[in-house]
Amino acid sequence: MQENWQAFLLTQYAIIENDKVIRFDGEQAEPVQIESTTALVDLSNYGLLVFSGEDAQTFLQNQLSCDVKLVNQHQAQYGSYCTPKGRVLANFILWQSGNEWFMQLPVSLCTVIQKRLSMFILRSKVCISGGSNQWIRIGVAGKTACEHVAAIMQISVSPDPQLEVIRASQATLLCHAADRVELIAALEHAPELWTLLSRHARPSGADYWDWLTIQAGIPVITPETQEEFIPQMINLDLIGGVSFKKGCYPGQEIVARTQYLGKLKRRMYLAHIATDDCVSAGDDLYGSDFEDQSCGKIVNAVSSPRGGYDVLAVIQQSSVTAGKVYWKMSQSAVLTIETLPYALE
Repeated sequence: MQENWQAFLLTQYAIIENDKVIRFDGEQAEPVQIESTTALVDLSNYGLLVFSGEDAQTFLQNQLSCDVKLVNQHQAQYGSYCTPKGRVLANFILWQSGNEWFMQLPVSLCTVIQKRLSMFILRSKVCISGGSNQWIRIGVAGKTACEHVAAIMQISVSPDPQLEVIRASQATLLCHAADRVELIAALEHAPELWTLLSRHARPSGADYWDWLTIQAGIPVITPETQEEFIPQMINLDLIGGVSFKKGCYPGQEIVARTQYLGKLKRRMYLAHIATDDCVSAGDDLYGSDFEDQSCGKIVNAVSSPRGGYDVLAVIQQSSVTAGKVYWKMSQSAVLTIETLPYALE
């Protein structure tokens, strides 16, 4: 977290642990209270990599699963970066500003992904730099998020703002969805924007943003789940994060073979786990048809407004069909499978 920005957040009574805002002093702990309000969230737990140079677009097109040519000044794109075996090292949102491309992913993965991508620049005219401390990211979340931000920033937002990018005077707006808008601003403008937005939205911990992301069926790969899944297992093909029409990229052969031969046995599901114990990314799952062998793994988990945890989990489709799926061990807490906002097939 940028040092001066952290100092500002502390003046706003933020409780910060491991560079993530857990809550604000005085904020009610029960997320059900915030579910019907508009929340103001610091997104410093996400980082930025910035790609520049005349070969940047071609370089990214040759490395990433998404079609970078669909990214422009007004439209962002989901995508992933894979190993040669097709396993996801990171997934991200990619957008363009001027002659630069911005990749947003968990800050915990920025250094390792920047280092790995740098190995393949070779003679290409590309520069990869870290932008996490240069740009402050502020999230506005809730049912009326777009409406609030549009009024405050004096801009217009389309009825379906999925990954729309909008330029305003003091920030770039990345519309994740109607209920989640992100403002990317220089440090000099961020405190003023926060103060202005806080008049209409309640400062809240980052978990609420994460909860809405889970409800939207958008995965976030973390160090605990690197190289565990191919892109289709975490539904990236269903949200526009994989192109089957572009040329080669690391893992492309395996990703394409899985798609065209129809051999995908695992998919990512939205589920609820009724437990008071801590559910975490990377936890194993067990099904009645797999006996003592794991049938899946937790991708993301966050405390639910209902109690327990809401999760995204990659699970053997046969196990979901066969019956109960258990968290951590057979006969423990059961996953209640819920409906994603998009079709799995």
